[in-house]
Amino acid sequence: MRSWIKGGLAVVGMVLPVASAWAQPTCNTNPTATTLGVSRTIEVDAATGPRFGGKKKEFEILEPGEVILTFDDGPIRAYTRPILNALEAHCTRATFFLVGKMAVSDPTMAKEYLKRGHTVGVHTWSHANLTHLTPLKARHEIELGTSAVAAALGRPPAPFFRFPYLAEPKSMIVHLHERHMATFNIDVDSKDYRFHDPEEVHAKVMHDLAVTGRGIILFHDIQASTARALPALLTDLKAHGYKIVHMIAKEPATTDPAFDAMAQRIISRKHLASAQDSMPRRALTWPTLVTPSDEKTDAKPQRPKQPPAEPAPAPNAQPLGWLSKIFQ
Repeated sequence: MRSWIKGGLAVVGMVLPVASAWAQPTCNTNPTATTLGVSRTIEVDAATGPRFGGKKKEFEILEPGEVILTFDDGPIRAYTRPILNALEAHCTRATFFLVGKMAVSDPTMAKEYLKRGHTVGVHTWSHANLTHLTPLKARHEIELGTSAVAAALGRPPAPFFRFPYLAEPKSMIVHLHERHMATFNIDVDSKDYRFHDPEEVHAKVMHDLAVTGRGIILFHDIQASTARALPALLTDLKAHGYKIVHMIAKEPATTDPAFDAMAQRIISRKHLASAQDSMPRRALTWPTLVTPSDEKTDAKPQRPKQPPAEPAPAPNAQPLGWLSKIFQ
């Protein structure tokens, strides 16, 4: 056993390879002279619904120079697969937040994330802006999304959640806390949905990291610009001395049986939009919202308003109850 100090608190980790349902390495993840690998793996107990990243984060989990790679909205295999290949070339790991309807559109590709050793979380059922929905419909988006991702994976995802558009209604923060799910905001936005040139994606990430010095980075594995940018970007992260931290879950997410049944019906009949269409304009919500009482809706895309800004609380200095283990 070995002790490290984080934020003035001693936490205990074990110096050994990670063996977890959420991390199944297919190559040696120890950093080398040419590969990023994984410098640290943090196992999270999501029972208390911790919140990571962004201005409202409760904890500073990263040391200077450390980054967490995250990807939203997939899978779309034309872009997801080369992104997975780029990560594999560096023997490094990321967290992917899947949209439920995308996952059940291509279960084979969804399972590929796990086969490559990555963590899979949830990004709702249809990428709806939850601040525009009633609490009931917003909960349905979360629960059906979780069940759909579980159905596509063949097992529950990690209890990790990211809000679409990073729009976080307080009622759903409470709901996720009650559902024992950790939420992930971001510190660095690649803006890959805005940039078509991979060099612009690359430059944006490196510029922002030079300012923040660390952080959770947001990409989208439905964007061609990210698929093209990632190989050179990962090499540049290595050249600049950045280190990759991988987040895994102590326990899998729990799912609601009613939504599990609905997800199984959907995946059986494939009654959903094609996963081959990406979201080139991130400002448009997806048109589908399915609830247990109404599986047919004709909602049209709408341009969401930005949620009102809220003051950022100071990071929590209390003991890290969410921290299960640190592997180094």
